Amino acid sequence: MTFVTRGLVSTGLILAAGLPALAQTEVKIGYALAPDSHYGVAAVRFEEVVTAETGDAFSFKHFPSSGLGGEREVIEGLQIGTIEATIVSSGTLANFVPETGVFDIPFLFRDLTHARAVLDGPIGQDILAKFDNVGLHGLAWGEQGFRHITNNRNAIQTPADVQSLKIRTMENPVHLAAFNAMGAAPTPMAWPEVISSLQQGVIDGQENPLSVIVSVKLDEVQKYLTLSGHVYSPAMLLVSKPFWEGLDDDQKAVFEKAAAEAVTAMRGYVDEVETTGVATLKERGMEVNELSPEQKAAFQEAIASAYEGYYETYGKDLVDSIVTFQ
Repeated sequence: MTFVTRGLVSTGLILAAGLPALAQTEVKIGYALAPDSHYGVAAVRFEEVVTAETGDAFSFKHFPSSGLGGEREVIEGLQIGTIEATIVSSGTLANFVPETGVFDIPFLFRDLTHARAVLDGPIGQDILAKFDNVGLHGLAWGEQGFRHITNNRNAIQTPADVQSLKIRTMENPVHLAAFNAMGAAPTPMAWPEVISSLQQGVIDGQENPLSVIVSVKLDEVQKYLTLSGHVYSPAMLLVSKPFWEGLDDDQKAVFEKAAAEAVTAMRGYVDEVETTGVATLKERGMEVNELSPEQKAAFQEAIASAYEGYYETYGKDLVDSIVTFQ
């Protein structure tokens, strides 16, 4: 090798050494629950698939347990591009795309199979697409399961048992209308405030799926669990639209695949908790009762007036198409 060639090689090595490595794109993903919850399981699977498909193009930073604030704050962060991704409950989503509220109507779904079919089918996908109009991109519908009532005042078997019960609800007009119709005292509250409010007696109870009740150990601050199954609770995997639009087509396909696998992991968690959660909570000391079909019918009758409002808001045809979907 000549002196000139050696010099050129040396110069090239020096220049190469001075070049920065290709920068990773950071993906901050925030969610309200703990890492070992169904949200955490989904977030981890989401990262695993993206990393497996893209190498080190993206670096994920997880913010569980409301580490980036309440769900509404996080979604607003996605809109302005300061947060890239989130897994959220449906309660806050109606503030951004009102049509999502239709899935929160009490006693709408027969079972998990029915709910999943609706969300994965044309009805759910049409509503998912509407998030592109508000600075967000909905990747997939996730799941929390059917919601149940916990409280510290009394066991619940009839609508009379919830009269004046101070119960935390999500910031969701559909839920508020239902509990108001029952005669309860619904109290909208961001999730980070709930545990302390229960401890201090600011509220008597709350309602959530078993996946949440178990994972956040609500048995430590609540005495009674009523398996009411009054509302099916979806979740959603959302990304920031500015972030989404910065991806190329291949990357978008990877993120869509990752979201689908994250949802599979989340639903698997829910299925497991639906099987084992009640026994776990009983072992932890909660008093548990389940509403019979006749008792559920009494609650449905108690909220009949709310249904008129739901028909007016979402359209009776849409509600009926969900109820009868096969």
